[in-house]
Amino acid sequence: MIEMNKIVEAEEAISKIPDGATIAVSGFNCLIAPEYLLLKLYERYKETGHPKNIFLEVNPIPTAPNRILDKIATELHNDNDQDFLAGILVTYPGWSPTLQKMIQENRIEGYTWSIGTASWFVREVARGLPGVITRVGLGSFLDPREDGGYLNDLAKEKRRCKVDVVKIGGREYLLYQAPKPDVAFIRGTTADEIGNITTEKEGSFTEILNLAQAIKAAPNKGVVIAQVERIAKYPSLYPQDVKVPGPLVDYVVVAPPEYHKQSANIQYDPRISGEIIPPMDPRLVPKLPLNTRKVVARRVLLEMVNLVKREGRPILVNLGIGIPSDVAGIAIEEGIQDYVFTTVEAGAFGGIALGGADFGASIGPFAIISQPDQFANYEGGIIDVASLGFLQVDEKGNVNPSLLPGRLPGPGGFSVIAYGSPRLLFAGHFTAGKSEIKAENGKLEIIKDGDIKKFVKNVYKIVYNAALGLEKGQEVLYITERAVFRLTKEGLVLEGYAPGIDVDRDILAKMEFKPKVNSKLKEMDERLFKEDTMGLKDEL
Repeated sequence: MIEMNKIVEAEEAISKIPDGATIAVSGFNCLIAPEYLLLKLYERYKETGHPKNIFLEVNPIPTAPNRILDKIATELHNDNDQDFLAGILVTYPGWSPTLQKMIQENRIEGYTWSIGTASWFVREVARGLPGVITRVGLGSFLDPREDGGYLNDLAKEKRRCKVDVVKIGGREYLLYQAPKPDVAFIRGTTADEIGNITTEKEGSFTEILNLAQAIKAAPNKGVVIAQVERIAKYPSLYPQDVKVPGPLVDYVVVAPPEYHKQSANIQYDPRISGEIIPPMDPRLVPKLPLNTRKVVARRVLLEMVNLVKREGRPILVNLGIGIPSDVAGIAIEEGIQDYVFTTVEAGAFGGIALGGADFGASIGPFAIISQPDQFANYEGGIIDVASLGFLQVDEKGNVNPSLLPGRLPGPGGFSVIAYGSPRLLFAGHFTAGKSEIKAENGKLEIIKDGDIKKFVKNVYKIVYNAALGLEKGQEVLYITERAVFRLTKEGLVLEGYAPGIDVDRDILAKMEFKPKVNSKLKEMDERLFKEDTMGLKDEL
């Protein structure tokens, strides 16, 4: 008799995975992460020695510090003879310090792409194409003429994943290629007996459908295993709620609650899945104290308000991690959240984006779409503006958001967003290191400055290529607590400075290069440096 019921114990599903398999795993940090399947996969290896030499493709990474994959990496790092994990393609290894160490120590192959590129990769594989063709990454560390996405020497030797330069119509593009996965671990909330998967209690559904399609694409059809919280009778699920149709799923495993958290620190909050939309009350967001971080975020919001005025409509934006993530809270504080529609890489529109290891989730989004579709909004320039953080900026305007010797956080979504957004507001502190800087009474006071220069002659790694941005016609500002620069064909131009500081002493002397200075150099708005709200609602 043909068995229709796909609900099985984890051990039975995991037993179908062969040695040397390439396993694609869903998960934006702990959102939609099938942690129970990862745990059972590793437990089977410890018990039987199989499957071994697996290769993981994750986007960005299905873990957080001290969660399952990070704990597995810690055990593997302590085992010099481990043959469980051969390598990984990961877009943001930052949430697993021990996984980073394994890559840095050349213990496993390490490759990285940007989140959007990796999201589109599984769609292209599902279509039978060799990989993703895009201009994202040209002239950056992802370009094969630079680092090519290789994170260590073992990856350069094995070349399991690779990036090549191709020409189409006389223009350069990058072709990103990786192995077609043999197995997919995906996650949803509910499954019925034939394997239909819904995601009603999840904060995102990323690319779970495309992962299943990539596995089932010809010529080598693999195995799709879904982790869920609960089982429903077939055919009781509402068809429009089904994110992955049953014929694309081979096995369904019910996970214990501790391995099915909504995000790293939240078991379940209906506001994150959109089941309840709370009023955007300022009390939902703790009011930020007046400090340099708030000054920068306010200045970013001012630029967005100016764009709303010019366009005569609400705008669609992306806010990166770090200081840009504070902009949404300040918009609520100012009562203008209905004029600035935020988006998050994992798929949410609107609401309040969470930070830290819960990044990817939003409280009270008004829409949640797939991750590849969200990145089409970024790469295609559908959004109006993006604000992203920076670690270093050089005299040409190139940006390094996070890469330094000994650090391996990966590009995350930065590369795609920075490439595609028509307007960019890079936001960060002017210097790094221990400092004491006060914002009060409409002025900035530098008592002790940071001793690390962030505006440098050459960035350590180029992640945003300014020349490509200029070619595309992007409008680019670099916003700090004391200075605002604009990108031009002649390099950076200083356009604004904080009241209370000396331009030569506090800005120009703290840079490794001399920017041009606008002949109409202006003081930054004193409202940025005061306790009261800026009154932006009245302006709009």
